[in-house]
Amino acid sequence: MHPLRRPRPLARLSSRVAVLGVVAVLLAGCGEDEAAQRTPGDPVSTQEAEVLSQVLHADREAGGADFEVRAPYAQGAVLTLTGEVDFARSIGRAQAVTTYGDGRPEETRTLFFSQEELYQGDVPGLAEALGGAGLPAATYVRRPVTAANANGTASLLDVLVQMVTRLSAPSADDPGSFGAYTWQGAEQVDGELASVFRSGTGATIAVGAESRLLLRYVTELQDFQVTIDLSDHGEREIPLPADADTVDLTAHPEIAATLGL
Repeated sequence: MHPLRRPRPLARLSSRVAVLGVVAVLLAGCGEDEAAQRTPGDPVSTQEAEVLSQVLHADREAGGADFEVRAPYAQGAVLTLTGEVDFARSIGRAQAVTTYGDGRPEETRTLFFSQEELYQGDVPGLAEALGGAGLPAATYVRRPVTAANANGTASLLDVLVQMVTRLSAPSADDPGSFGAYTWQGAEQVDGELASVFRSGTGATIAVGAESRLLLRYVTELQDFQVTIDLSDHGEREIPLPADADTVDLTAHPEIAATLGL
């Protein structure tokens, strides 16, 4: 998996306030005339900041969502995750597809993840590696999710799944923490009118004018942008793979080495 050197945007995700803050102008109490006079780059109003402070908590209260993550991390190479997340338990599942522009066939993995662990299925050579080591058959490999290893790099896959699970919060934030946010305009996201805001660190966020839910989050990792779209918010129940169908790569580093994981 493509490595990242010190992914600073991910580090900022440890602070909920630094990650997101969004709301539609219409929800902030602005009339149509006032909204029409706004210019992209205008600071958020006090009323907007109040609603901004509720956005991540609204995601948690909704329960979960479908998501798509798109990360064009190299020339012609794009990693896309398509799945669903349970915000209440910080658990998700997805299909990860890497496409290349140089004629190489695409790579597909089935993923399950929590904030602590990542499960990968459809791993080429897994059955042979387990058989050769005298281990029981398994469908998934499991390892800890890490933000960075000893040399300061992190797997792009780890970065992305952590970004998804952190798009919610158990409580509202302080409205005073959103003073650096600016209004950027309105756009349609998956058929819903949304207002777009920019954080002080340059991330852009879109929230539905009617739903008040997060619809899109865009940030930069090194020299490429990551876009996360959320849709169909609602309760989710996502069971993680059973231990009997999983091989723990921490307990079996030889399997990880054989598979290049």
